Order: sequence, then C-alpha cells, then structure tokens
Amino acid sequence: MRAALARLLRGLSPRRHSGVYAFVVVPPGADTQSLQPLASFNETEGTTLIVDERRALAAGLTVRMRAAWLTLAVPSDLLDVGLTAAVAGALADAGIACNVVAAVHHDHLFVPVEQADAALVVLVALQRAAGE
Repeated sequence: MRAALARLLRGLSPRRHSGVYAFVVVPPGADTQSLQPLASFNETEGTTLIVDERRALAAGLTVRMRAAWLTLAVPSDLLDVGLTAAVAGALADAGIACNVVAAVHHDHLFVPVEQADAALVVLVALQRAAGE
C-alpha cells in the first residue's frame, strides 16, 4: 500500500451526522432554495439534490435513497489517490452501497440509513487494519 494512502486510512475517524438525508431529483430550473440542499448536481434529466429527508417529504418529492451521512475526519486532498477506492471497496465487500462526495477538506459518504452502523464498523476496521 502506498504510504500516502496508508496515512489516510490510519486517520479515517469516520463520524455519523444526525438525521436522515434524501437523494431527490428536481426538474431543470426548479427553485430549490427552500430545500436547503446539502449538495446538488445538475444532469440533463434534472438536478439531483441531497437534502434533509423531512424537507424532501414536505415538498412532496420522491425520495430515491434514504441515507445516513458519514464524514471521514481525515484531512484529504482532492488529488489524493486511492482513498475513495479503498473505502468504497471495503463497503462493497460488506454489501453496503456508498455514494461519495469529495469536498475540499474531507470525503463524505452517504450510505443506506439502515446500514449506517454496519458501515461505521467496516470503516473503523479498515482504519485499524491500516495501522497494523
């Protein structure tokens, strides 16, 4: 394992944010200000938002995925190589879907809310294995 990746994995320190988050799609040009999206991505078919589930339901939006939001506390750079693959691979091996949002300072993972505790166990095990 590359030294830089090993350092990142040793420092994962995953933490769960409170609440349930929803992946929803709104049509192009929709006003999303009241939804206070955590993240958005524009696609041809519509705009994907990650929002608090209560706001999504209040707006009558179809929830495509109910997710727990996990943050990897390790400081990571957008040019770091292998972190996303290592984390997603470990979760995939455990049968846990993972949607990753890489931000400037940290990586954020959205996993099915029902599997959040299991995902944390997997991530802590990955961190421990990197420390050995």
